[in-house]
Amino acid sequence: MTVPLVLASQSPARLATLRSAGVEPEVIVSEVDEDAALAAAQERHAAAGWGDLPPADAVLVLAQAKAENVAGTWDTDAVVLGCDSMLELDGEILGKPADATTAVARWHAMRGRTGVLHTGHWLVDDRGGGTAATLGATSSTVVRFADLSDAEIDAYVATGEPLRVAGAFTVDGLGGPYVEAIEGDYHGVVGVSLPLLRSLLLELGVAFHDLRA
Repeated sequence: MTVPLVLASQSPARLATLRSAGVEPEVIVSEVDEDAALAAAQERHAAAGWGDLPPADAVLVLAQAKAENVAGTWDTDAVVLGCDSMLELDGEILGKPADATTAVARWHAMRGRTGVLHTGHWLVDDRGGGTAATLGATSSTVVRFADLSDAEIDAYVATGEPLRVAGAFTVDGLGGPYVEAIEGDYHGVVGVSLPLLRSLLLELGVAFHDLRA
């Protein structure tokens, strides 16, 4: 019997990655206020005396918020997957740039250097006969950026792509020529780690092939 999957994300790259693996999820975009959810998590973390919220935990907080929002708002009768990605550079968390000026500044800081792309994954088993479990983990991959010229940065930002993605780059799109190497899971950089998703599903008693139609 096929296990239905709901993707609590509007990311075309995540949807394409799942489809390329033979999975056709239903897409339901969460209504989470990401800034508020992250600020609240950071406040709780600091209040506990743990200092700043690590980037790998920040993406997990948002992935959980998205998955639990969709599972709690809609009668999905499915396994719900929430994801969130951010780039860590010099210990700073970088999400989507607010505007072209910010994207250009980001690339001036990133070029010729390495960062870590964190993607949080959270599953909620919202099936009527499921486990009702909720669990997640983060995929972290080292990304080495090419030493772009100012003209290359301006041309890439002018495409608009950097404004739509975490860290202001893609590895599977127009940004591909500007990523020299990755150390870790390629799919995690795209937006959803298929090996990590498989492992999390197994904890729910679901094999990855159970998701395929």
